[in-house]
Amino acid sequence: MSASSPLPRRKVGTSGLDVSLLSLGSWHTYDRMDFADSVAMIRAAVEAGVNLFDVGVYGMPGHPPVFTDVLWSAIVRAARIPREDYLVSAKLWIEGFGDQGFRPQLENAFLRGGFDVADLVILGDLRRDDVALEDLVEDLAGLTRSGLIRAWGVNNWSARNIARLREIAEALQVPGPQIAQLKYSIGRRSIPDGEPFARLFADGFVMQASDVLEGGILAGRTKLTREIGRDPGDVRKRITRDAAKVVKVAEELGTSAARLAVAFTLTHPANVTTLFGATRMEQLEDNLAAVELVEKVGAEQIRALVEPFWADRDAVDPEGP
Repeated sequence: MSASSPLPRRKVGTSGLDVSLLSLGSWHTYDRMDFADSVAMIRAAVEAGVNLFDVGVYGMPGHPPVFTDVLWSAIVRAARIPREDYLVSAKLWIEGFGDQGFRPQLENAFLRGGFDVADLVILGDLRRDDVALEDLVEDLAGLTRSGLIRAWGVNNWSARNIARLREIAEALQVPGPQIAQLKYSIGRRSIPDGEPFARLFADGFVMQASDVLEGGILAGRTKLTREIGRDPGDVRKRITRDAAKVVKVAEELGTSAARLAVAFTLTHPANVTTLFGATRMEQLEDNLAAVELVEKVGAEQIRALVEPFWADRDAVDPEGP
């Protein structure tokens, strides 16, 4: 993207947040980069119009410590980016929700990330059945009233549970979830493209596409060298087999597989921002150029070209768990 053509921004539901069409994540990224390179990359991202950064605390008890969020804080300071120039999306984990609610997690995220307000918080996957959804909504409402968060959403929740959260929030007359961070890629489409989420999207709910390169596989890097996301439907082997075909389609368009994969996510009308990670300036520039690829080729044509690579069409129930 050129400085004269900044990224478009879209509204996150009724939250008042305007987010860039592309957003930058921190999972397994900055801890694999030279510090000076990461500062230059973040500065370039902001100059290109990126204003949303997903900054999660990923260290878990019993696992090796992770410092990518701490590094992100140092990178932003070194890049001299004013706080008013970017939005922070923090992760909160249901596993850690206890008597004090989410506040201890949030304060730890503030400490590690070097910020004191989360513009957006995303609740991690719902893997517990002993937590009342009403308690989650009430706790998040309290954090909103305290000025610690501005809006909230969920990560890979079913449309059914999101609808329930919205019902609870409406009954309590407090802010409900505004956005779902959903796995969405050329190969993994069934849930965001399914009828259950279509009903939510028609009612003003929005999504953030994530895991869009399937850990780099859809960019043609089929030999995995790091941890990547879960594999609902057990379709990763098929996605890996299709990767070379995606590369060929991209070459016929005169572009890269990564750019095509990111461009695909931008064709979904409810997707307000696509989240990706980058560890090299070239990756950032390639992904940013996906916006121009959609404009050049057209959304319908892009979707038609990659239709054969929809791997989870019959493997995943759009209703979700």
